[in-house]
Amino acid sequence: MNTFKTIDDMDVSGKKVLVRADLNVPMAGGKPSDTTRIDRTVPTVRDLISKGAKVIILSHFGRPKGQVVPEMSLRPVAEAMGKALGMDVKFATDTIGESAKSVTNAMKNGDVAMLENVRFHAEETENDDAFASSLASIGDVYVNDAFSTAHRAHASTEALARKLPAAAGRLMQAELEALGGALGNPKKPVAAVVGGAKVSTKMEVLGNLSKKVDMIIIGGGMANTFLFANGMDVGASLCEKDMADEARKIVAEAASHGCEIVLPVDVVVAKEFAAGAANQVVGIDAIPADMMALDIGPATIKDVEERLAKCKTLVWNGPFGAFEIEPFDKGTNAAAQAAARLTKAGSLLSVAGGGDTVAALAHAGAADDFTYISTAGGAFLEWIEGKTLPGVAALEG
Repeated sequence: MNTFKTIDDMDVSGKKVLVRADLNVPMAGGKPSDTTRIDRTVPTVRDLISKGAKVIILSHFGRPKGQVVPEMSLRPVAEAMGKALGMDVKFATDTIGESAKSVTNAMKNGDVAMLENVRFHAEETENDDAFASSLASIGDVYVNDAFSTAHRAHASTEALARKLPAAAGRLMQAELEALGGALGNPKKPVAAVVGGAKVSTKMEVLGNLSKKVDMIIIGGGMANTFLFANGMDVGASLCEKDMADEARKIVAEAASHGCEIVLPVDVVVAKEFAAGAANQVVGIDAIPADMMALDIGPATIKDVEERLAKCKTLVWNGPFGAFEIEPFDKGTNAAAQAAARLTKAGSLLSVAGGGDTVAALAHAGAADDFTYISTAGGAFLEWIEGKTLPGVAALEG
């Protein structure tokens, strides 16, 4: 059950709809070089147009810190949005000034306009109430389609949602439904893959997940810290030895919630972190003093594949090894491909997110078959940490 309204719950015909999107896209030569975020916003805009709305798009771009920075203008993004929609997108050269008023007042039903970068105003990141009121005066309805900024309480993501009738856009809706299915009320057993270099950056993630999932499969450099905490000699591997007590606490807390912490049983070791480096597979109790663990070994891959096959739900954040370089990408690739196969077969709901994760799953050729991949780095992490996201809470109202 959604606790938030969607576009389907709103009468938008003839109304000015302020759509908060995340169009903070990479640029090259004055044009967007990757239009993924633009393309992902299109379904919301098209739906609103089809319902007879006047669509006014808001977004930030870069970090202008409350100053007008010409190279951070959204004008080229408005042009790219026009191309994606196959129509003219009008552009206002300010956010709440005369241009915004004249452009939006001249709109007809089905028109689309974009306002200039909301972060040209310092009041945006301060979640300023008066600035949000000025934005609200331009529109009749508010739609938030920017989950990736939902962890920040800014004027256009949080305060504005309290000024106008508010709903989630299609991208926000898809994200919240996928995340709700993964941790809100998931089909059991539930597995979480948590990888990455350091335990210290994932403490809150592990603490929250241990209460909600049946097993946490630990990968990456952080697995070395858990192995060290268990009394293993991890050789020259990346390891936060000062986190050993915390690692033991996580294992004990997880056990108290009936959650198993799953660690590697074998690893691929090498003397240097380099592509094609000479390497060998060893048991976790036989890591040579001058070598470092850079990936999980074949026995661990088999164990992970067998565990995933028994699960109904998977949340994934972080790689199993140094996936950026061969041959240390094998573990991540194999596990990702196994999860993708199970998802495609209909036996697993799989949700993944976080910067490295998106890159790792794409590298494994598995991304397209996951149920949902969140491109929202910070917001996704805060969500799996169990934190309230202000931009989402404002929609629940």
